[in-house]
Amino acid sequence: MAREPAFWHRPRSWQSRLLSPLSMLYGSVAARRMQQPGIDAGLPVICVGNFHVGGAGKTPTVLALTDLLRGIGETPVVLSRGYGGRLPGPVLVDPAAHTAADVGDEPLMMAARVPVIVSRARAEGVGLVKAQGATVILMDDGFQNPSINKDLALIVIDGARGLGNEQVFPAGPLRAPLPPQLARTDALLVIGSGEAGARVASTVSAAGKPVFAATLRPDPQAVEALQGGPLLAFAGIGDPSRFFRTLRAAGLDVRRERAFADHHPYSTDEIAELAEQAKREGLTLVTTEKDLARLRGSKAARADLAIAAFPVTLQFADPHALCALVAQRLNVRNV
Repeated sequence: MAREPAFWHRPRSWQSRLLSPLSMLYGSVAARRMQQPGIDAGLPVICVGNFHVGGAGKTPTVLALTDLLRGIGETPVVLSRGYGGRLPGPVLVDPAAHTAADVGDEPLMMAARVPVIVSRARAEGVGLVKAQGATVILMDDGFQNPSINKDLALIVIDGARGLGNEQVFPAGPLRAPLPPQLARTDALLVIGSGEAGARVASTVSAAGKPVFAATLRPDPQAVEALQGGPLLAFAGIGDPSRFFRTLRAAGLDVRRERAFADHHPYSTDEIAELAEQAKREGLTLVTTEKDLARLRGSKAARADLAIAAFPVTLQFADPHALCALVAQRLNVRNV
């Protein structure tokens, strides 16, 4: 996936106006597709999605919901399309046998903590999810995909970025016009703070939907290990700047930044260049867990190269309120 164009985050740009006819066509098709009927999975389905393309924190949200669901006695299994992987599935992700090139970086990373089924056609993966003893299906993305009916659609946005210019792709980042997406939204989760996120929260709240807040918290051991020296931070995620901000907010000395596109497949030359720069300037290489998962098993990975991961976990501001909503949807489904 290419990096987002800057004009997506500028209001009333000439690029957006030029692309608006294409956006109208794309948005019309996307809105009609969302209204198509889906299958009943036979289990409660919680979908963690976005209104827009790119990342906003879906993966840490899925992992946090995994812990929340286990805390109320449920057995969640994640169902993912496996973006970036070559295997069409359905397949149970095995971190010992698969690479990111097989199943995608996010499923590979999550599989260390929760069973993950990758299926390019999501509905075809339901049977394998059930075979793992699931009591709840956690869908990683797929909000706009109508193939499976959802019992709870939780939309995730980044508080600092919000929805950009709020235009539909390709004039902006929205995957479909906002009204049909909002109609199918059950709750919003805003990660971090910012005026852009507050505007979206206000819109969702005005529509009568609950809004929750969360923050990304770095792993204390990772922070301690990286406090000793200056860093060269690199990331190929939906919003690399958020990663760099998180490092600095933890008090770490980030001297250099390198941003790549989301799911970027690192080449041998790119990693060698990063390693050479780090060595030349006396810096420690650090990246996200997702990037490190993508590097493992790739040709770019080198046994002699030390790259530190910087794990983060999502913390809900009011986990009890979110847990109550989840439990209510599960109970309604099981009645």
